[in-house]
Amino acid sequence: SAIYELSCEAYKHLGKTSNYYWIDPDGSGALGPLKVYCNMTEDKVWTTVYHDLQMQTSVGGNSPEKLSVLQLNYSATMDQISAITSSAEYCEQFISYSCRMSRLLNTPEGNPYTWWVGKANEKHYYWGGSGPGIQKCACGIERNCTDPKYYCNCDADYKQWRKDSGMLSYKEHLPVSQVVVGDLDRPGSEAKVSVGPVRCQGDRNYWNAASFVTSSSYLHFSTFQGETSADISFYFKTSASDGVFLENLGNTDFIKLELKSATEVSFSFDVGNGPVEIVVRSPNPLNDDQWHRVNAERNVKQASLQVDQLPLEVRKAPTEGHTRLELYSQLYVGAAGGQRGFLGCIRSLRMNGVTLDLEERAKVTPGVKPGCSGHCTSYGMYCANGGKCVEKYNGYSCDCSKTAYDGPFCIKDVGAFFEEGMWLRYNFHSPGTSVKDLVSRTLLSSADPEITAPDLSLNKEELSFSFSTTKSPCVLFYVSSYTPDFMAVLVNPTGNLQIRYNLGGTKEPFNIDIEHRNMANGQPHTVNVTRNGRDIVLQLDHYPPTSYSLPATSDIQFNSPKALFLGKVIEIGKIDQDIYKYNTPGFTGCLSRVQFNQIAPLKAALRPTNASSHVHIQGELVESNCGASPLTIPPMSAATDPWHLDSASADFPYNGQAIGDGVNRNSAIIGGVIAVVIFTILCTLVFLIRYMFRHKGTYHTNEAKGAESAESADAAIMNNDPNFTETIDESKKEWLI
Repeated sequence: SAIYELSCEAYKHLGKTSNYYWIDPDGSGALGPLKVYCNMTEDKVWTTVYHDLQMQTSVGGNSPEKLSVLQLNYSATMDQISAITSSAEYCEQFISYSCRMSRLLNTPEGNPYTWWVGKANEKHYYWGGSGPGIQKCACGIERNCTDPKYYCNCDADYKQWRKDSGMLSYKEHLPVSQVVVGDLDRPGSEAKVSVGPVRCQGDRNYWNAASFVTSSSYLHFSTFQGETSADISFYFKTSASDGVFLENLGNTDFIKLELKSATEVSFSFDVGNGPVEIVVRSPNPLNDDQWHRVNAERNVKQASLQVDQLPLEVRKAPTEGHTRLELYSQLYVGAAGGQRGFLGCIRSLRMNGVTLDLEERAKVTPGVKPGCSGHCTSYGMYCANGGKCVEKYNGYSCDCSKTAYDGPFCIKDVGAFFEEGMWLRYNFHSPGTSVKDLVSRTLLSSADPEITAPDLSLNKEELSFSFSTTKSPCVLFYVSSYTPDFMAVLVNPTGNLQIRYNLGGTKEPFNIDIEHRNMANGQPHTVNVTRNGRDIVLQLDHYPPTSYSLPATSDIQFNSPKALFLGKVIEIGKIDQDIYKYNTPGFTGCLSRVQFNQIAPLKAALRPTNASSHVHIQGELVESNCGASPLTIPPMSAATDPWHLDSASADFPYNGQAIGDGVNRNSAIIGGVIAVVIFTILCTLVFLIRYMFRHKGTYHTNEAKGAESAESADAAIMNNDPNFTETIDESKKEWLI
């Protein structure tokens, strides 16, 4: 059977991005795995469980019945959801009641008309935005209800539609399993009910940890009840070569887990037939200060031990003899009975599906500290594209501020769609910053920070971005200076890419022309340009990098850089003739993840950062990943990805909201295609009829130019990329059709 992770938090620490995953909240306990949506945001991990009640479910409308009961069926059992809510730090569920002459909580006798049923079949008389014991809606707490005499908008009993909605966030009461609507028996009474999915954030068990500072420190807990079956799992991290993880004794029976050497973990026990020991030997040292996972199980048939992904060691139990593990002493975690205890960190210690609260116990125990540090040593590699790993008390996060990306792992391109005539300028120094400040901060020049403005120069640059366009010629990227020096990336009239450097010392600018490759084909293309002194390396898409050299007479200093332009160059003074020509009408298309040395101009424009004051935009910048090159995110094939799930599997009841976005987009595209086909058939019929009746003139149809490109990679990218939503703007529509 597949081993599922315990929570979404665990998947994030395998470097997984947002998706549907199977989780098993109690390990090999009785609950079994369930499928949830894990939403990995920059600093939090959300676990979402859906149900089958449609949003805006109508109730009433002249129905004779007194009560209308709406039942919610989840894609998980109530026990499974309880396991998630109890280990979460925070949970919420949206609830909304739209009403027309249908009161919500207001009754003359004091019993509400409408209530909801939560965990353990308890009735609750508070509504979204309010809390337990407060029979009010959100507007009653904020004191802004339609009629100030009542505590809910619906209680005013108006003939117009009103609404009471908000979050239920008392997690001990969640999830909502039923909504019972009561005020429907008058003519004209009707209501609509919406309940969102249950969303939980954080996993207290996953990060529940303790650091053992001396080899004699230990934590003690009540006796482990594992007579016929024991299931123990935990993570450890150490630089010591040996030590006892945990031990529990009986008269002669015992159970024990220890690190025997730098490469050996041992699981030993005695149920009355003599001691048994299972050892897993690792080819690599386990005392490398990285997290390692241990899973030990014992039942009447067999015992097993697994460390990380190493092969499982199994030992069959003898056919006769004792089977019950009888323990009396307390359970010791760390040094037990004068043995050398474990030094380092243990976290997420689960015994038969229950997480032991190491953190609480460590707070009152000398020699043991609550929590752990140094998560970046284990998980820092998941912060991609120059993102920096930041230590947090419980885990880590990736700081993407110095990159052109965002998202939890700095792998989401930040890009935009440029309409014709639109441009962006990034000034290297905003008014009020001294130039030497700027140099040391943004351009990472190797020059001495004491230099003054006219002397500021670069002898190396690093530029990377991706783009897509169907119009040529155009200016993609340009850096101006206070001198005649400039650098430009252009698409020439034939659609080929050109890199142009003018650093002085040569009559004409130095050009690198990439012939025979049409870059204005609407596909995303990746460009990386690195210059170090005279040497320039260019990498285009997935082609091998090519090297070029500036002419011997050329200067190798880029003197006094002033501003960076995207889409068009609007600069005072003399400007290169070709660039001047390419400026009209300007660039139309998409640019993504633009980074020049330490500057990410598009990100500064689209995400408010301290660099945003440097940016000036002409026209409206629409965020879009239409220029994101698929090369930056290599898709894992379903066959090789062990966690691949068919997210649309039939056994999974979706919430209407969750899938609506995809359905609308797909049906829009399908509808569009059908419309085009019908239109083409009608046109053809008209032409045929005209032809048959006229017997003169030539018969021809002008097929739409983009017809064959509908099957192209562009359409494929648009159809497959879930982020490609509202940004299919005017210029794209002509491709889609």
